[in-house]
Amino acid sequence: MADATLTAELLADDPSVVSVGYSRPLSDGRLECTLCPRACRLRDGQRGLCFVRGRVGAQMVLTTWGRSSGFCVDPIEKKPLAHFHPGTPVLSFGTAGCNLTCSFCQNWDISKSRQTDTLADQASPSAIADAAVRSGCRSVAFTYNDPVIFLEYARDVAAACHERNVATVAVTAGYIMPKARADFFAFIDAANVDLKAFSEDFYRSQAGGQLAPVLETLAWLAAETAVWLEVTTLVIPGLNDSDDEIRRQADWMCAHLGPDVPLHLSAFHPDWKMRDRPATPPATLSRARDLAMQAGLRFVYTGNVHDPAGGSTFCPGCGICVIERDWYALGSWRLDAAGACSACGAAIAGHFDPQPGDWGRRRLPVQIGGGVRH
Repeated sequence: MADATLTAELLADDPSVVSVGYSRPLSDGRLECTLCPRACRLRDGQRGLCFVRGRVGAQMVLTTWGRSSGFCVDPIEKKPLAHFHPGTPVLSFGTAGCNLTCSFCQNWDISKSRQTDTLADQASPSAIADAAVRSGCRSVAFTYNDPVIFLEYARDVAAACHERNVATVAVTAGYIMPKARADFFAFIDAANVDLKAFSEDFYRSQAGGQLAPVLETLAWLAAETAVWLEVTTLVIPGLNDSDDEIRRQADWMCAHLGPDVPLHLSAFHPDWKMRDRPATPPATLSRARDLAMQAGLRFVYTGNVHDPAGGSTFCPGCGICVIERDWYALGSWRLDAAGACSACGAAIAGHFDPQPGDWGRRRLPVQIGGGVRH
């Protein structure tokens, strides 16, 4: 189905179009979306920049409730989460659209989609939760595009998952207003927040947004919630890879999030509208990892490159490798049942099971209602 004009008939006839909140009327007749800092101001029938939220009459609507770009069972390490039930499978899905305009988007075919036929799969919250249980998944992840823009669908899925003892994971840029932020993360057990750079100029010129609201989200998550938090930065040559910026980001994380919040430094590859820059050299990630750890962060990982040392977890007490990783596969495991280093007893921050999962590197597409496609 092509991009449909937003009309009252569509709201009445299409179950994926639902009335939502997070809006306020303006004196000029427009309706302002209050979900994220972009604050799109819409006239009747218009969509916001995110594509999936828009206006019908006096209402704000979400146009992708119950619709997904696909479902897949992934290793939890791929989100990436290194300290949240390592080795376990996670049922991942997203919708379409995004509330940022990153020129370097690595999932642009989904997040930049303006065609609702991208959303080939339909699934109710209970069907997703049932599929997670059936597939042996420890958690469900809202990912591929930013889940804050489909908050109501994510919230309903999370509620169904929690009824079945399935955890929920948000992979997000954290670009959301305080009221919506509190509502969204109330249903989330773990989050990986994409901190795209530590520069307002970068956010403005490369992502079409602002840094400050993301830092506010991160600090709020660390101080005010029980959500397990990890952070990812895509390291782009010549744009956000300077020693000074890496140090400033790590210093800020230590001061505002604490030294135990893991940082993932991922390699960029040319994509979407940024094809003129080279892929990130592995040496750049290793240098950035060293700088971040020198600043005081205890758990810093490299991603999108083959780097077993950079992907493994080391005890901050005695320095031994407590979780060995090769890509997404786990090797040696030196944590006791309480999640502490088996050699020196130092606590390792995170959510760990008595025994690691054994999902490994597998990635299996799932058809909701039809089981796993092998």
